[in-house]
Amino acid sequence: MLTPVQIKMARVAVGLGVRELAEAAEVAPSTISRFESEKGGLQARTLDRIQKVLERLGIVFIAADSGGGPGVRLKK
Repeated sequence: MLTPVQIKMARVAVGLGVRELAEAAEVAPSTISRFESEKGGLQARTLDRIQKVLERLGIVFIAADSGGGPGVRLKK
């Protein structure tokens, strides 16, 4: 499952504001703001929509492992 920090890092990496990501994922901007600030969770399908938008823009989500916590990177 993606973390709030991963979503924020991904959004910033591709140069999207909260409103732009919300529009692309068809969710309310407050939904994204609330999740990124860890003041609320997301339904699985909402998180899936956000993830798909960011992945289409070149984000690769990295799971936590023994080398460190979860993160993001840009595709080549």
